[in-house]
Amino acid sequence: MDARTFDLLRDPDLIAVREEHFARLEGVFAGERPERVFVLCGIAEVTEDDGPECEVWLDGALERLAQHVERARDRAVFRPPCVNYAPRGVHFIDHLFGADVFRMEDRSWQVHYLRTPIGELRRPDIEANASWQAAMGVTRAFLERDVLGVLFGLPTIASALNIAVNLYGQGIILAMLTEPEAARHDLRVINDLLCDLHRWYLANVPEQQLQCIVPQARCQPPGFGQLCGCTTQLLSPCLYEEFVAPLDDELLSVYPRGGMIHLCGTHTQHTPCWRRLKSFRAFQTNDRASEDFETYFRELREDQVLYVNPTETVTVERIVEATGGRRVVIPADLAEGWVGSGDTTSARHS
Repeated sequence: MDARTFDLLRDPDLIAVREEHFARLEGVFAGERPERVFVLCGIAEVTEDDGPECEVWLDGALERLAQHVERARDRAVFRPPCVNYAPRGVHFIDHLFGADVFRMEDRSWQVHYLRTPIGELRRPDIEANASWQAAMGVTRAFLERDVLGVLFGLPTIASALNIAVNLYGQGIILAMLTEPEAARHDLRVINDLLCDLHRWYLANVPEQQLQCIVPQARCQPPGFGQLCGCTTQLLSPCLYEEFVAPLDDELLSVYPRGGMIHLCGTHTQHTPCWRRLKSFRAFQTNDRASEDFETYFRELREDQVLYVNPTETVTVERIVEATGGRRVVIPADLAEGWVGSGDTTSARHS
């Protein structure tokens, strides 16, 4: 990369704009009613490739981000520049556990279930794993480039239940009913590794730049973590509270300020539990989950924030009308000029 790229991506004004947006976002997390709805539309360079060319990708990604610095200085919409090295997509952790993760013709990643019995999972030697070595290498290379205006997104570390379902399919849920101790053992082994991976990133990446997966649409104030709750829709409230909730709470508690759960299905059966967990500070919904955003807004705590991805039926106008702009972030690339009409003072205050 040439010197101009570095200069653009560490420009003090670029960093100052990000800090302004972080201050606005802190207000959302504090329950304040903003003058205008908070809109997030990060500028991201993402790859799921896994291999020795990761640093080459990083330099190309930074050069491409440098071309969008003027957009990133937008003071109305938060458009943080982000790099997100996400090897093997949602199956990164499965690969660390020794599962056969492979690429389909459409370039998406898939996994074959483990053949070992539930209850016998062992912590992997990740230091001997080339994918983890590459992930650490990209992180160190990013830090060496000293591009202070760019956010750094983690691989998909997911959650204990998500990974267990990737490794065993429905077998892990059946085991909760028929072999509960075996299920607990493997969920514990998975969660311990996930927490340690988050701790590694917390220890190595500056808090002001560290974000979890999909930072362009899920960026939180510094100090917050994230987990993937997709598979919680498969569980009853009783099973979730007994087997999974303590692990999810433990994972988000690794971060000094708690964090976010990603939801994409039907999960409202768990809102009483999530309301009680102090580490649960944000709920990111897309697809089917966004249809229930009013339920989440009504039933969760006043210090719990919603990141609501609009859909055909969940319009931006509906989100603003229901929330009054409070406790909500809208991750969307809205038409130019919309933000000016996003005045929350005339919206219904729920």
